[in-house]
Amino acid sequence: MESVLRFSPALSDWVLQNLKRGCTPAEVVRAMQAQQMPESAARTIVDAFVLALRTGSPPPVDRVEVAEPYAHEASRLAPGHVIRLADRTVRVAARMDRPAIAVLRDVIDAEECEALIAMARPRLAPSTTVDPMSGRARSGAHRSSLGMFFRLRENPLVARIDERLAALMGLPVDHGEGLQILYYPEGTQSLPHFDFLVPSNPANQASLARSGQRLSTLVSYLNDVEEGGETVFPELGWSVAPQRGHAVYFEYANRHGQVDTASLHAGAPVKRGEKWVATKWMRSQRFMAAGEVNRPLPGS
Repeated sequence: MESVLRFSPALSDWVLQNLKRGCTPAEVVRAMQAQQMPESAARTIVDAFVLALRTGSPPPVDRVEVAEPYAHEASRLAPGHVIRLADRTVRVAARMDRPAIAVLRDVIDAEECEALIAMARPRLAPSTTVDPMSGRARSGAHRSSLGMFFRLRENPLVARIDERLAALMGLPVDHGEGLQILYYPEGTQSLPHFDFLVPSNPANQASLARSGQRLSTLVSYLNDVEEGGETVFPELGWSVAPQRGHAVYFEYANRHGQVDTASLHAGAPVKRGEKWVATKWMRSQRFMAAGEVNRPLPGS
């Protein structure tokens, strides 16, 4: 059950100004506590502003809805230190339960990494994100990479990897979006963002109706990076160094329709060398792109 926490428009302006000028959420919460506001109320208000700024949604004016805490569920990733798939054994280097995050080894082998890079390179284009207000694709400072998408099961190699990653992520292969390849030259990065779809965005509403919410992400590293390029989880104090063939897996949505804002993540600037990654997103339903009709998958 949700309740409403009310505050003055002046406080709204103050919180927004301080976050925009570079104060951390924790610093803003502490300043509000110094004015005798309970920590839980201060954190709820600041979290609402952070979410609005991260997603491009309108910031609160004088109230925020206090939702039930995110209900963590058992991870879809298999338990244990090793996960045996049809064509390989994946080793688990590290895990976190809340939120569900795992660092995985031996997800994609060296030859597959090189082949994916070779196939993707001539199809790269400036990466775009969806403007949360207009729903239109845009290029910008949020992500400074180049990227492309393979169609699901586009060729034998992609089909093999699609099937392996789906088995690893514990969902049917047709729940997966097409494999995305991103290339980060030296000096580029991805700023903090969420992978779940914000329902208030009209473009997201159409995608959610077709395919359901995104549930989980697997970022596989296709090369070693000399320095920088880590996948960073700023709310958790976690970062994962990019190493060829390894991956980081994380979940952020449950069966109740809640999304976990602790899944905020970013790609740190590549300081030396370059970074190639393959990203797989899984949906709660079969993935259907805009305009796609309900037809059998290739090879099914």
